[in-house]
Amino acid sequence: MIPAPIFAPEAFRLTPSEADLTARARDFSARILAPRAPRWDLEASFPADNYADMHREGWLGICIPREDGGMGADFRAYCLVAAEFGRACGATALTWNMHVCSTLWSGMLTDDLEMDAATRATHRARRSAHYAGILGQGLVYSQPFSEGGAAAAGGVAFGTTARRVPGGFLVNGRKIFASLSGHADRYGILPTEARESQNASRRDTLYLAVPADAPGVSVTGDWDPLGMRGTVSRTLVFQDVFVAEVAALMPAGLYFQAARRWPHMFLTLSPTYMGLAQAAYDFCIRYLRGEEPGTPPVKRRQYPTKQIAVAQMHVMLEQTKAIWFQAVTEAGPDPSKEQVMRAYAAQYSVMENAHAIAALAIRTCGGQAMLKSLPLERIFRDSRCGALMLPWTAELCLDRLGRDALYEHGETDP
Repeated sequence: MIPAPIFAPEAFRLTPSEADLTARARDFSARILAPRAPRWDLEASFPADNYADMHREGWLGICIPREDGGMGADFRAYCLVAAEFGRACGATALTWNMHVCSTLWSGMLTDDLEMDAATRATHRARRSAHYAGILGQGLVYSQPFSEGGAAAAGGVAFGTTARRVPGGFLVNGRKIFASLSGHADRYGILPTEARESQNASRRDTLYLAVPADAPGVSVTGDWDPLGMRGTVSRTLVFQDVFVAEVAALMPAGLYFQAARRWPHMFLTLSPTYMGLAQAAYDFCIRYLRGEEPGTPPVKRRQYPTKQIAVAQMHVMLEQTKAIWFQAVTEAGPDPSKEQVMRAYAAQYSVMENAHAIAALAIRTCGGQAMLKSLPLERIFRDSRCGALMLPWTAELCLDRLGRDALYEHGETDP
């Protein structure tokens, strides 16, 4: 059964393109993602079959510009589709986000940034080559950030380095919790360009697509986590890995400009959890109505305590949807302080409320809801991971909201 949309096109005034994309996403989720989701979680295995189907049906190119053969979706359209995917399979939606951001950041986002005409022409030629591999060969990209320090949160320069050599760069370093490790065809890493004459700076961040089969690339460690088990986020190690300059996903220095001028680029993890919040609520309604597959057709909706809990879940879900939809609608270059603060608030609300709704759903449905044969147990575990994810963890969002509410730019205390 194809569920109703998370964001009804008429109520949320979606464009015809958004309505069409989300309808197709719900169909794809019902046919492909939802039936397979238990397997990836049970095995902690990467959803490779899902990616083959996404390639066949065009989803790998959702944010590739139409002139390059993609769907040409903008930021909001992508987020709406990703929420529908997350509703069906959190691990697939979260890893797909890493892939899509390689095209979103190098595509419509960079089109909003400043660069001279020659640099822009070179960039568009390079990104078109990346896009051709995605659309033609089904190449999958990842986007590993974390290194175990403050770099992924934007506090310091990345410890992974790229030193210029003839024709490209030599990359050294490692990325931890690197989703798609061992399964992506290109690792879209963020290293710091190594310069002998100056200290490492965030301004020198590069964005390079490292071929997975390049000499010096290795994947280490095991993967047996609490939730999001299908992401396979093992550790990537780079030892004197040569990366051709034409493999750059952004021109040198542009990532730093993007991080300052397009901060909503860091909001793209949230759609998965918006979908999980909806999925937890959906399960609770089906279960209490006696309509959840795999359970007896027994209605449990007549108890006032359960009705009140459902009402609480509904209020929390609607509040979350409202602030999140507003935040992704406002995404663009050079947002106002208020808009950035709303993005932080939306990120925090989604990441915390998705798990709160899932926890309340388990308490309301009762012990049977904890069984691994039913999806709520997986949703509960998957939803717990969102608040921990860089670059905008729940704690960082609160820290920045408190600071920005009390200080204007440049203000300090004596």
